[in-house]
Amino acid sequence: MTSKRPNFLIVMVDQLNGTLFPDGPADFLHVPHLKALAARSARFANNYTASPLCAPGRASFMSGQLPSRTGVYDNAAEFVSSIPTFAHHLRAAGYYTCLSGKMHFVGPDQLHGFEERLTTDIYPADFGWTPDYRKPGERIDWWYHNLGSVAGAGVAEITNQMEYDDEVAFHGVQKLYDFARVSDDASRRPWCLTVSFTHPRDPYV
Repeated sequence: MTSKRPNFLIVMVDQLNGTLFPDGPADFLHVPHLKALAARSARFANNYTASPLCAPGRASFMSGQLPSRTGVYDNAAEFVSSIPTFAHHLRAAGYYTCLSGKMHFVGPDQLHGFEERLTTDIYPADFGWTPDYRKPGERIDWWYHNLGSVAGAGVAEITNQMEYDDEVAFHGVQKLYDFARVSDDASRRPWCLTVSFTHPRDPYV
């Protein structure tokens, strides 16, 4: 367990169109810090999310398995703790694993292999989001996701999602500083920090 092993900083976002990042951020995007980070990072261009929904997509990302294997088909499905994740494997290899932000874990296990969680999830694990598959035309009106959240939105100066992302970024940066302050080689462990934002997402204003 030496510091010579690579550290991992995983940055996750919601609903970001992959065409904007064919090989790092597209030229017309004004994101200098993200471009600098992408230039010195591993980038995965030939992949796509296993599901367009938060919980199934994130469970698949964490486990490397499709929703048909995880059993997470919608945003109310429990991600059972018996399924190993990359965080479990990295911890077993001596890595310090840490999560700041959204992962939409449904069920009692809110760590899934992470050693530390710096923030709560943006929404609590909620089995009430279970759709009635016998009524395919019916929608859950109190869901955040529906056309009304886009069509009825005005320009917002601040939202709870923006404040949440500010908290996620703050705690992620503080943890990076904490990692940098460890001066004793004997106590320094390689680390994996996952920083997961809820933006960009509807209503996009």
